[in-house]
Amino acid sequence: MSQSLSRILIHLVFSTKHREPFLGADSRERAFAYLAGTLNELNNPAILVGGMSDHVHLLFVLARSQPLSKVVEIVKKQSSKWAKEHVHPGFYWQTGYGAFSVSPSNIPDVKAYIANQEKHHNGLTFQDEFRELLRRHGVEWDEKYLWD
Repeated sequence: MSQSLSRILIHLVFSTKHREPFLGADSRERAFAYLAGTLNELNNPAILVGGMSDHVHLLFVLARSQPLSKVVEIVKKQSSKWAKEHVHPGFYWQTGYGAFSVSPSNIPDVKAYIANQEKHHNGLTFQDEFRELLRRHGVEWDEKYLWD
């Protein structure tokens, strides 16, 4: 084969440091747009970005030529810098993240999940949501290293 082709869909999840509710209603949509724009600039087309005041969900297509860890590093670094200027001077993202592969047939479900975060989080913490994502995707974890 003379050409390398791929389409890897990623559902990326990470929170603000210590789950501080920095992304209020007034800044949330701007932050989501900034995150999507950063992904797009990196040639990782954003499908949908959403979340709550203390965490974000990014659904995107991973560029064939970029490792996921580098994409996450750049997205978090650039958006953190932006958020310090436009949201709160003490803004930080948590150190870690969760990244989950998505089948093309599940795109509508993941988009609905991201779009309905407010309803989904009625009585559910980010920590409980994240643990459930890990369980659903068969990821083992050690609770003492999960949060910062």
